[in-house]
Amino acid sequence: MAPDFWDNPEKAQEQLRKVASIKSWVEAYDEVRKAVDEVTLMPEFIAEGLASEEEAEQAYAKAADLIESLELRNMLSGEEDKMGAIVDINAGAGGTEALDWASMLLRMYQRWCEAHGYKVKMLDFQEGDEVGVKSCTLEVEGDFAYGYRKSENGVHRLVRLSPFNANNKRQTTFASVAVTPAVDDTIEVVVNPANIEWETFRSSGAGGQNVNKVETAARLRYHFRDEQTGEEISYVVENQETRSQLMNKENAMRILRSKLYQYELEKRRATQQAIEADKKKIEWGSQIRSYVLDDRRVKDHRTGHQTTDCDGVLDGDLDAFIKAYLMQYGG
Repeated sequence: MAPDFWDNPEKAQEQLRKVASIKSWVEAYDEVRKAVDEVTLMPEFIAEGLASEEEAEQAYAKAADLIESLELRNMLSGEEDKMGAIVDINAGAGGTEALDWASMLLRMYQRWCEAHGYKVKMLDFQEGDEVGVKSCTLEVEGDFAYGYRKSENGVHRLVRLSPFNANNKRQTTFASVAVTPAVDDTIEVVVNPANIEWETFRSSGAGGQNVNKVETAARLRYHFRDEQTGEEISYVVENQETRSQLMNKENAMRILRSKLYQYELEKRRATQQAIEADKKKIEWGSQIRSYVLDDRRVKDHRTGHQTTDCDGVLDGDLDAFIKAYLMQYGG
């Protein structure tokens, strides 16, 4: 390491991140190579009585899983894919049923993150009037969190025999999910202070008397006109993560920067799927995935991938859907 390496802390941290990224690729490749070598030697081990056919099958399955994991990671080649993720969940049409559906999606994502070693922070939580969740914002921390979570962008449709209906009637409801990269200080995003409006309010979450009686929660409104497209763009960000109004404002600004980064990212790609600028109504016909519980079927309408294991999916088993999305749409 050069003697003046830490003279510029920001550049030093950026360099260390690059080194860590390269190291993780090398370690993943070495793990695959060792697993493949073990599979290659299995016939000889079986012949010499040093291994059973069952052990050979297990070694093959392990190698196949490691190769598939590396292939999926190789598809996450975008600059933003390696970042953390900001996940917004909003209940749509359907009343109480929709509020419950939003809470089910929240649990599904929390379980997936838990199973894959990602840390989840609740940045904002608006509880439903009777049950469930009106809206919430999560931050998923860890390498490639955005790359793996971006497949969830869109409207999710639930069909089931409603437990909230006295006649157990079959009901359809919706919730929207928006995923944006969690940008940090190494990503340059221009925010015009003149376009910002601040409001403070009392937190609705748990946290003691200070949270509920003092206006510690922060609401940020940001409005601007895109000079290239002429489109009027507005964002509203709420944060009540901490008991400090200042920290909540800082967190709201960080989320805004993530949303602005995502907006520019989508514009560069010239797609119609800009996450925050998406004006689709949360209703029939705009969904990306349907969860038809009474028919035991979950189907992704973009890739065609489907499964009958509804309970597994709602418990966080989303890997097959993520793989199908990345295989079709790439990084």
